[in-house]
Amino acid sequence: MAQDTTPPVCTDLTDEELKTAWRWIHESSYWAANIPWETFLRACRHSVCFGVRDEGRLIGFARVVTDHATFAWLCDVMVDEAARGRGAGKALVAAALGHPGLSALRRWGLATADAHGLYAQSGFVQADPTRHMERVDRDAYRPR
Repeated sequence: MAQDTTPPVCTDLTDEELKTAWRWIHESSYWAANIPWETFLRACRHSVCFGVRDEGRLIGFARVVTDHATFAWLCDVMVDEAARGRGAGKALVAAALGHPGLSALRRWGLATADAHGLYAQSGFVQADPTRHMERVDRDAYRPR
């Protein structure tokens, strides 16, 4: 039987590791490009954050926004480009869904432009487009 080589997921991220996750999202994401550090840190402080470390270095990050009773929104899932394809993304999603404080929630949501297959493996399905509504300012982090 093959041994699982995916590094374990943690929730005890240091500020330095959060800075690493912020750099990935700030510089490379389509959903929060240019997000200021202070905004990202405040979001993390009010969320449940997950990380994957490999040899002491952060290689993956995810954040869950939740009321801890009925609903959670999975967001900011990012894996270091050099570590992709090794299961870190799947591990982050599984850890979030299985977290003791989150595992009994009635509804989970997320938005993705390109990772539908990853989330489908964990039971996420395309939402009914007639019910899902949002208000988004795509230029919120752009210097004005």
